[in-house]
Amino acid sequence: MTMQRIGGLAALICAGTYIFGFALLVTLLSELGFGTSDIDRVAVVRFTVDNPAIMILWNTVIYIVNALALAVLVVALARRMQTKSADWGSVTLAFGLMWTTLVLGAGMMGNVTTERVVALAASDFDAAVQAWEVLHAVELGLGGGNEIAGGVWILCVSLAGLLHRALGKVVIALGLLTGLGGLLTIFPPLGDVAGAVFGLGAIAWFIAVGLAFVFKGRDPATGIAA
Repeated sequence: MTMQRIGGLAALICAGTYIFGFALLVTLLSELGFGTSDIDRVAVVRFTVDNPAIMILWNTVIYIVNALALAVLVVALARRMQTKSADWGSVTLAFGLMWTTLVLGAGMMGNVTTERVVALAASDFDAAVQAWEVLHAVELGLGGGNEIAGGVWILCVSLAGLLHRALGKVVIALGLLTGLGGLLTIFPPLGDVAGAVFGLGAIAWFIAVGLAFVFKGRDPATGIAA
């Protein structure tokens, strides 16, 4: 199996982690305000205390599994770019690994937050709420609340693909839209809307990249179909 096909499978896994995350947001976590500026911190802590396994599973899938698959995809895309432009390949690799690291860090912080909150709540619920608020802010800063690093990477990949014809038109168009959405999360008034555009756009982009690499891709080093 070539690196391009492996990268395609990694992209589909990334899409799956996003879909899993959205599914929980609109079902089990819908009343807590996750993904919005109106999050109910007291309700979140109560839910976390009652359902720590769900929160750890959620953090593990949307962050840790996503980051591990993302690392493989970043390498596969950088390899494809390097056959067209060594400079662009290096740039996309750097931004991609930067984002991967932040996502992984956010996941580990999220799981530590869950464990800490459950332990504190047993003796001091108010302290647990305060601890969650502080630790969650760190998680958001790493990558759970803004999508700047991801937006920059996807935008760079899409621009490189456009300039050097390294990616298909659908992948490029979705990437440009998703990347811009990620960048706009830097503005608080646009955070919720831009975050939704990035999240939904990323699902479509990951799927498009995955299908292109798995079914249509060629190994850029050999020219042999993936």
